[in-house]
Amino acid sequence: MSELSVNHLLGIKYITEEDIQLIFKTADQFKEVINRPIKKVPSLRDITIANLFFENSTRTRLSFELAEKRLSADVVNFSAASSSVNKGETLVDTVNNILSMKVDMLVMRHPQPGAGVFLSRKINAAVVNAGDGTHEHPTQGLLDTYSAREKHGDLAGKKVVIVGDISHSRVALSNIFALQKLGAQVKVCGPLSLIPKHIESLGVKVEPNLHKALEWCDIANMLRVQNERMDMPYFPNIREYVQQYGLDRSLLDSLSKEITIMHPGPINRGVEISSDVADSDHSIILNQVENGVAIRMSVLYLLASKIKSYEN
Repeated sequence: MSELSVNHLLGIKYITEEDIQLIFKTADQFKEVINRPIKKVPSLRDITIANLFFENSTRTRLSFELAEKRLSADVVNFSAASSSVNKGETLVDTVNNILSMKVDMLVMRHPQPGAGVFLSRKINAAVVNAGDGTHEHPTQGLLDTYSAREKHGDLAGKKVVIVGDISHSRVALSNIFALQKLGAQVKVCGPLSLIPKHIESLGVKVEPNLHKALEWCDIANMLRVQNERMDMPYFPNIREYVQQYGLDRSLLDSLSKEITIMHPGPINRGVEISSDVADSDHSIILNQVENGVAIRMSVLYLLASKIKSYEN
């Protein structure tokens, strides 16, 4: 397989295992590039990419921008706070105005689930979903599974638990889809008030006890509590959450085996994970950040290749 089966990256749900393997294979090559003294290649020097972020973001936006510049693309950054959307212009009109300036690809974060799918049906450009509400965050799911594979090899049969605020997390859903397509077993763990009611229909098991979940798994992906998405209290207080679902060194040392610790960031140290765990040899959190650039370079390169083949 030499090209993706899709023209957009809207969610892990819409791509195949073969797509994921191609993205990983291409990321392997780009990881070599970003570790060279000269970290730039001319692969997308004839492509213009617009970053449209309708929600605040630091790591994802910077990671995409760095990936784009490493590929020599022309980059336009769009700030929703100062945009015409605030004056009543529709999303489609805003994007079509940007595309009329000869932009080839859009990277978009939007608070509404399905915004990327909607936009992809209305415009003539490749769309990369950088997070749509509480739905999906596909490049995060890809970089997490890529990092886990780098640490453990083939993920088929590996046991992964995702811990924390599952209901409000787009990272959780993308990880579940990506891990299952690669043959991993997945459980979720957290307060039942933060676990979607029908998540077991996705083939995911629920384990409300953190110690049991950690004893079962090979890899634990710790998620933060997304307070900014909550319209009501979902648990009594932070102290009780930490006691029940916070991972500290004493809990880690009490396990009968070594496990790998992941976190998509940003970390709330002392809440879902303690500093001595986040900074320990068990953690691959900084590897995830590094791999994020390589994965995003891979996705942008592969989608741009489809644009070029279509134009030719």
